[in-house]
Amino acid sequence: MKRRSEGILAYKINKAMSLTPRQIVEKLDQYIIGQKDAKRAVSVALRNRYRRSLLTEALREEIIPKNILMIGPTGVGKTEIARRIAKLVGAPFVKIEATKFTEVGYVGRDVESMVRDLVETSVRLVKEERINDVKDQAEQNANRRIVELLLPTKKKANNYKNPFEMLFGGGNDQEQDLDNDSQEDVSMKERKKIIETKLANKELEDELVSVEIEEQVPSMFDMLQGSGMEQMGMNMQDALSNLMPKKKKKRKLTVSEARKVLTNDEAQKLIDMDDVTQEAVYRAEQTGIIFIDEIDKIVSKSGSSSSGEVSREGVQRDILPIVEGSTVVTKYGSVKTDHVLFIAAGAFHMAKPSELIPELQGRFPIRVELTKLSVDDFYRILVEPDNALIKQYTALLETEGIQIEFSDEAIVRIAEIAFEVNQNTDNIGARRLHTIMEKLLEDLSFEAPEITLEKVTITPQYVNEKLGAISQNKDLSQFIL
Repeated sequence: MKRRSEGILAYKINKAMSLTPRQIVEKLDQYIIGQKDAKRAVSVALRNRYRRSLLTEALREEIIPKNILMIGPTGVGKTEIARRIAKLVGAPFVKIEATKFTEVGYVGRDVESMVRDLVETSVRLVKEERINDVKDQAEQNANRRIVELLLPTKKKANNYKNPFEMLFGGGNDQEQDLDNDSQEDVSMKERKKIIETKLANKELEDELVSVEIEEQVPSMFDMLQGSGMEQMGMNMQDALSNLMPKKKKKRKLTVSEARKVLTNDEAQKLIDMDDVTQEAVYRAEQTGIIFIDEIDKIVSKSGSSSSGEVSREGVQRDILPIVEGSTVVTKYGSVKTDHVLFIAAGAFHMAKPSELIPELQGRFPIRVELTKLSVDDFYRILVEPDNALIKQYTALLETEGIQIEFSDEAIVRIAEIAFEVNQNTDNIGARRLHTIMEKLLEDLSFEAPEITLEKVTITPQYVNEKLGAISQNKDLSQFIL
């Protein structure tokens, strides 16, 4: 595959790529409460990519990303921070669980599949961008096809019944047929104009048309998923799909539905998939982010010598060359991982980061510890983010015509209960709020369609009535909250 000589400068640097670290942190603050150290670390890593893009090509190749290790309990925002920065700049991003991988020789996924997943994500991103670029042209082409589908079919008369008529007769009939054809053509053009006008005015949206679409055939290689041989299955499927003709079937759709299907079909014809693939591989290499979660689960416990520990340390050794920088063969071509940003995360309750193999530790030079959530953090999570839980539940019940108001004291009480339950039982971070909010509003959500009240106020008394007894009973809260 031909590489782009101009390097990372060829990548379309948008406004998000040139955000300052402070601006990146402010963007993350819209969705994630607290964890300033982790936000600062990822914002600097992101800014360094922009700085690297401004260097000469020779120096650019020498600068590798400084991978990050996040340490902290579940539910404090490790995954969300990584996911949000990737979304912020439109970078290819995959989240994988370290526990899914096994050492070479064991049945399970091989570590190289994380790079293949990253490239697949990158291809999808680039393809969506290219489809958006040609969307207007594709829609025009789709509308032309819909007009043809709505036009009555022109019946072509068979003028000659046998070879003798072709040679000796039918001259006068032929002239008459030509006249009829010209009249039919004029009539067809008029009908076409009428249909085009109605289609433009959205007057035919509910009309049914018969559309030919590709049939999705289930893959015979699905059985290989999770066995470590899925890539071989995918390659064989691609090879066979190129040899075998694609099956098509006709479906009756409304004009509005058919327009979406045909627009997508026309867009696929307008984009160059070779160019998409080349750009996708390039982006995966230069701007890709791989988030390795639960990395503490593949740490060999000190003093333990069970048979499973060999595989755990083996997984670390298999991950090492990917993080160090290696070339992985995918169906889109060879992909180098030298400039991919790796973010690893783990709770490290039972193990310490220092118990990772030294070589892997050295590949995650930036370490940040995420703090446990306080009562104030829970309160802010409930009200401040753009997707705050209070806003979500309020919007959901508004669909039933009920306006919910949470008093400030009630929100404080919910935050206190979440903190207490996390302290007394397992600490699952902000995810505890989902459990508590569901339990708090269970009766209201169930009875909402029959409630005639337009406004319901959630008070501290209401919160205590629904959750007080459960939160105070440690044994009960372990099962319910």
